[in-house]
Amino acid sequence: MQRSDKKTNKKSNKTLIIAVIAIVLVIGAVGGYYAYGQWQTAKEVKQAEKAADTFLSAIEKQKFDQLPDLLTADSLKKNEYEQKQVIEKYQAIYSGIEATNIKSSAVTIKKTEKNQYRLTYKLTMSTPLGQLKNLIYKTTMKKIDNTYKIDWAPALIFPGMSGQDKVALKVDEAVRGEIVDRNGEGLAVNQTFDQVGIVPGKLGEGQTRTDNIKAFSDQFNVSVEDIEAKLKQNWVQDDSFVPITISFDAVTDLPQGAAAQDAVVRYYPLKEAAAQLIGYVGNITAEDIEKNPELTSNGVIGKTGLEQAYDKELRGQDGGSLVITDKDGVTKNTLQEVSKKDGQKIQLTIDKNVQSQAFTIFANRPGSAVVMNPQDGDLLATASSPSYDPNKMANGISQKDYDAYANDKNLPFTARFATGYAPGSTFKTITGAIGLDNGTLKPDEEIAINGLKWQKDASWGDYFVTRVKEASPVNLRTALVNSDNIYFAQQTLRMGEDTFRKGLSNFIFGEKLDLPIAMNPAQISNEDKFNSEILLADTGYGQGQLLITPIQQAAMYSVFQNSGKLVYPKIELNKETKTKDNVVKADSANTIVTDLLGSVEDQDGYVHNMYNPDFSLAAKTGTAEIKDKQDTVGKENSFLLAMDRSNNKFSAMIMVEDSRKNDTATNISKPLIDYLEANYK
Repeated sequence: MQRSDKKTNKKSNKTLIIAVIAIVLVIGAVGGYYAYGQWQTAKEVKQAEKAADTFLSAIEKQKFDQLPDLLTADSLKKNEYEQKQVIEKYQAIYSGIEATNIKSSAVTIKKTEKNQYRLTYKLTMSTPLGQLKNLIYKTTMKKIDNTYKIDWAPALIFPGMSGQDKVALKVDEAVRGEIVDRNGEGLAVNQTFDQVGIVPGKLGEGQTRTDNIKAFSDQFNVSVEDIEAKLKQNWVQDDSFVPITISFDAVTDLPQGAAAQDAVVRYYPLKEAAAQLIGYVGNITAEDIEKNPELTSNGVIGKTGLEQAYDKELRGQDGGSLVITDKDGVTKNTLQEVSKKDGQKIQLTIDKNVQSQAFTIFANRPGSAVVMNPQDGDLLATASSPSYDPNKMANGISQKDYDAYANDKNLPFTARFATGYAPGSTFKTITGAIGLDNGTLKPDEEIAINGLKWQKDASWGDYFVTRVKEASPVNLRTALVNSDNIYFAQQTLRMGEDTFRKGLSNFIFGEKLDLPIAMNPAQISNEDKFNSEILLADTGYGQGQLLITPIQQAAMYSVFQNSGKLVYPKIELNKETKTKDNVVKADSANTIVTDLLGSVEDQDGYVHNMYNPDFSLAAKTGTAEIKDKQDTVGKENSFLLAMDRSNNKFSAMIMVEDSRKNDTATNISKPLIDYLEANYK
């Protein structure tokens, strides 16, 4: 009986084990099937996503010849399109509306049934009317021969299109606003000139063609290579007019094959005289649109100077419409409609005649001239030399001309009026005023200074402060008139770094000026402390690590014509004048500027060449020497600060680089000062 129970138990256990194994096998099979299904689904989704990405990439990059392989044959047949017609349709429409910067977004893929997905997405693009946003698309993707393809219809070009619909673009171009001077005279204007070009079919053949292109090249200063490159553009036909360049002189005679037509272009009447200030425009590029998607796909944009700084105000907004029409031209749907808004006119404080005079004095020497009204901060001129012709930059410059500018060692593209320099001895006026304010400098004190070089003590090693003219004793007036470095070095050491820096902090060091002109803030030194008596002394007479642009210098020196009040410079005529009161005490400012009259009135004054018995002019010369070490000859930059004391209507800050080679600011500036004295009373 007991043995029989054991047999029964063994059978039961065996049956249970078999059942468990069977269950495990079933679960494994079901799980494996489920896992396979999940893997297969993920694989399908990836295939669909890849097909969608390929399709959208072809649209974004406008590689429309890739589209036919991505579309279902049934959808093309249903819409009565051949593969070639699809390519041509996209090319005609997208090129016709000048579509650029095409981007897809909000892409979703959702399975609707076996081997079929729903694809939705949005497109944005730039057209001549601006950014066309949030175009919503939807279609079906079907698996055909293990590849997902797009069900295509004209509505995938633009939503709402069907059959043989077309797209029509009408543009009403905005007029770019002009930049004018304080008297309404043009500085950047829209003007009609002759646009000269070539009709390829009329050039002739062989040597005749070569001779005619060479004749065009010689007459209009455009290289043969540049002409040939333009004639090889894809759109050019034998009867096309191919624009080559703008002639700013009247065209009366043309070589065979050439033609001319009127064109309104951006023109800069002062040419080189205001190039770095006004800047120039150029065609809108893909890079411009990448930075600012709101830009239209054609037209011009400010590339440099005030054309760039005020571009948004000047450019305005093209108007027009982008519509879908049926094959007969009847409007079905409006995709984009914009009202035209012409650009604003920008009126500057600049006086066109002063600007021209300021530029002319340099005769291609490297330097700058800033003329400012010290009462209201109006910048009457900001000239930089040498310069370039912005008309060439805006309307087609030859490679030869561009290379000549780019390789010029005197850097004609540099805006020297906005470049930081050590100000040299003109800065002694500020040092003197701070010393007077703090009582460390006594204007009538006679100080014995012997020789042309000086050092505080032996701790300075082989470093000496030097001066040009030997005189002793020296007071404030003689130190200013003779530009005595030693006197101002001693006065700076006497007041000490803390007092000196505190006085300088009242000016505009470290401030970003409210001007649409790029420049670094004025700098006292590289670090917050001088950490050197030598550096402190050098800074006192305008060298050391000081970096101040000519515009910033004009602002700082305005305290001497405003009894200690600093007037900030401005370039927009209708902008409110900004001031800073009590930068130095009125008595200190007036003492300094009165002493500076001696530079002009005294027979041996450094600016006596500008003496006019009928006009009161205060002036201070300056020289900043840049050299590797003492007892060597370095490069000198020459400065002249000239201030109207008859009417306080102008101050001028003139700088010439490398004055040993290019002459001094004082020697070249008399024509400008004479003009200001005669016209600003």
